Amino acid sequence: MIKQAIIPLAGLGTRMLPLTSVMPKELIPINGKPNLEYILEECLSAGIKEFIFIISEDKSAIKKYFFNDKFYKKIIKKKKDKRIKKEFAKIKKYQKMIKFVYQNKPKGTGDAVLKCKKLIKNKFFLMLLADDLIINNNCSKEMISLHKKTKSSVIATKKVNKTEVSRWGILSIKNKRKNYFQISDVIEKPKVKNAPSNFAIIGRYILPSKIFGEIKNLKPGSGGEIHITDAIKNLIKKNYKFYGNIFKGKYLDCGTINGYINSGKIISRGKK
Repeated sequence: MIKQAIIPLAGLGTRMLPLTSVMPKELIPINGKPNLEYILEECLSAGIKEFIFIISEDKSAIKKYFFNDKFYKKIIKKKKDKRIKKEFAKIKKYQKMIKFVYQNKPKGTGDAVLKCKKLIKNKFFLMLLADDLIINNNCSKEMISLHKKTKSSVIATKKVNKTEVSRWGILSIKNKRKNYFQISDVIEKPKVKNAPSNFAIIGRYILPSKIFGEIKNLKPGSGGEIHITDAIKNLIKKNYKFYGNIFKGKYLDCGTINGYINSGKIISRGKK
């Protein structure tokens, strides 16, 4: 059973400047709620019981957001506001489920995941990237269902325009079914003519605990960072099975200013 979710949150958020000069991008509200809470709600609905947040010392505001009891109690005592009481009760629920690890140097997603090794209890775990929201259908729940069926690792994927493959990690596919396929390779940002497909990786992964050993042995790649995709490629070469889940929901990119604005518009329309 998959009960733990890793959420890397230590990134600098430079694509969201100047907003991220004063607030972590994961706390910037979309239609009145931080995008991080959309991620948590998705996980809860999928049966996740524990979250591991990877933050840096510069992202202490994330910890304060979830562990600020003194502030809430002071306000509730004065205001007697039912809405605030409800929000505090939700925060208290999250408190019991969240653990923190620190990545104070930006060494990549692979390095961030490796920081969690001692906290992972089972053979598989979920990892979600907070920039990527998937609405209308629960992507994590779909992936866990596919994991139960295949007993293997799963990566969320969607078709992108063939002219845009060089912006994404692209999957090489085999044994394609209606909503999933086996992954035979991962190519990071290929040239259009070299792309094996136009199925792109989206920020949801079910990974095996075996990946920690692969990450540990990796050398820094592009940008001097440790890339999780390199560890995945190595496991595939060693005949570990990975499947691509062609999710049914709508993908929203919240990692850029334009993407954030567009996401707010789409989510707001859905709430009407």
